[in-house]
Amino acid sequence: MIRTAVVGGTGYTGVELLRLLAGHPGVELAVITSRSEAGRPVAELFPNLRGALELEFSVPDVALLKSCELVFFATPNGTAMSMVPELLEAGVRVIDLAADFRLRGPELWEQWYGMPHACPGYLEEAVYGLPEINREAVRAARIVANPGCYPTAVQLGLLPLVERQLVDLSHLVADAKSGVSGAGRKPATGTLLCEASENFKAYGVAGHRHLPEIRQGLEAAAGRPVGLTFVPHLTPMIRGIHATLYAQLLDRDTDLQSLYETRYRDEAFVDVMPAGCHPETRSVRGANHCRIALHRPQDGDVVVVLSVIDNLVKGAAGQAVQNMNIMFGLDEQAGLGGVALLP
Repeated sequence: MIRTAVVGGTGYTGVELLRLLAGHPGVELAVITSRSEAGRPVAELFPNLRGALELEFSVPDVALLKSCELVFFATPNGTAMSMVPELLEAGVRVIDLAADFRLRGPELWEQWYGMPHACPGYLEEAVYGLPEINREAVRAARIVANPGCYPTAVQLGLLPLVERQLVDLSHLVADAKSGVSGAGRKPATGTLLCEASENFKAYGVAGHRHLPEIRQGLEAAAGRPVGLTFVPHLTPMIRGIHATLYAQLLDRDTDLQSLYETRYRDEAFVDVMPAGCHPETRSVRGANHCRIALHRPQDGDVVVVLSVIDNLVKGAAGQAVQNMNIMFGLDEQAGLGGVALLP
């Protein structure tokens, strides 16, 4: 059993992580921290965990965290980087679900997240935890930077095209929509029922924090600079991401369906649907899957890729558990066998 801790278990990502870990056959969940909820039973705050978790929230204590083999950080950006060096020095492995270790350069981090990085020396060591690209590196990693939700959907959707450089890499377009849970559990006017319900809007058009993360991943896959226009939208649903991706084909004769099926043939959590399908967010609700479908409207030279994930599962907690399984030599699908919820 892997002795684990979750730091910051009170947000939507945190409770989703607790749900998955509580049902994992290879995990001993030993510590769940929250300064604001210290001393309160976890199942009192999240009744869905009644009978599954008997722990109470505790104040973050590095000495206690050092007794674990693995620590998950489900905390706001900027929190993990203040604690990670001491944990790594103690031999504890870390999976950070926030953005603290996703970007390679400390200057880039400061530009997009508005604060200096507390431990820039660890940015190069951190492994970007998209298993479909970095599985072997994740296996040996001390610290894994769990990808963001939009970057997961967009990168998995474009990866086969970018790796083979079959499209114009200077003009990629990602039009993505997310459920309101992506904004987190902290109260905010924009996510109130009367504001978000029966409403649809774009945001972050001038530049969203996930843009440099997506670009970094695509450029690594391509081995050259990539031009990307990324526009996120907020939709009146709780969870789910739908990314509609556009690219100009350089070779119209390529069998794109075969390309994608071959690339993801051995990936348990990527489902390439039959050509012309329209994947729906509800088909991945609660599941650690990315469903992808390909289109070439009017048989033209533009390929349209549709990519859907649950932002809280494959876009966050489920992917973190997938990374844990890889790091500790477990079955990669352990604890992640749940079927999506319909309706």
